[in-house]
Amino acid sequence: MRLYFENPIGRLLEHPDGYALVQYAAGPRDFATFQAFLTHTGQLLRRYGWHKMLADQRAMAPFTEEESHWITNHWLARNASDGYELYGAVVIPSNEYARLALNVVMSTAQHSSLTYRLFEAEPEATAWLRELRLPSGT
Repeated sequence: MRLYFENPIGRLLEHPDGYALVQYAAGPRDFATFQAFLTHTGQLLRRYGWHKMLADQRAMAPFTEEESHWITNHWLARNASDGYELYGAVVIPSNEYARLALNVVMSTAQHSSLTYRLFEAEPEATAWLRELRLPSGT
């Protein structure tokens, strides 16, 4: 795997199987740095025409209300308006509050261009991405 981008929010890796591996770091987040991280995630996906990502959120602190709002009303909304379908395997956070915040974001994401599944461990998430058959044209 090749490192694409890294900042205090986490690391973005180019997986040789054709998807973005998004590894969130532990600790508090600065909103502008968070926005940059997700913006780079979108750029990585579009750079290669990828539609799949694995988001490893095990170490992540809960999304803030501002982050949740930005994800659903900007990041996912932009992809939906462009017709860019995304498929996400999410390894859920260990922190119970982070899981609750993730559930709020994911329930909103049901009305976006993101199709996702939640997993307890990375091997299951990776297997789902590997088996995923994208609609023709994506």
